[in-house]
Amino acid sequence: MVSQADPDLAPRLRELLMGLPDEAVPITYQQAAEALGLTPPRTIQRVALALEALMREDVAAGRPMVATLVVSRRDDLPRQGFFELAVALGRFSADPAQHEAAYREELDCVMALRG
Repeated sequence: MVSQADPDLAPRLRELLMGLPDEAVPITYQQAAEALGLTPPRTIQRVALALEALMREDVAAGRPMVATLVVSRRDDLPRQGFFELAVALGRFSADPAQHEAAYREELDCVMALRG
């Protein structure tokens, strides 16, 4: 859940992600935190919690998960929590070997939705 201190963070993050030009995405968790004007402590955790809220909203509404637009700077993929929640929400297979391909497909769907 998004913390009480950030009740508007998830909608602000959705607006940010949907408004970025195609060539600017995906962005890192740190870039998202900075673009939202978040200050320590726990900036990345707050972004992650907002992304989880967006994932739940998108899956419930049958939309592609806009959270695919935020990745780790380490490997250009979302963090492990993204994949765990995508599996829990029934969007991805439980087989970790399929996660990267499922992520790439989901990202393509989000990009098509944006365009």
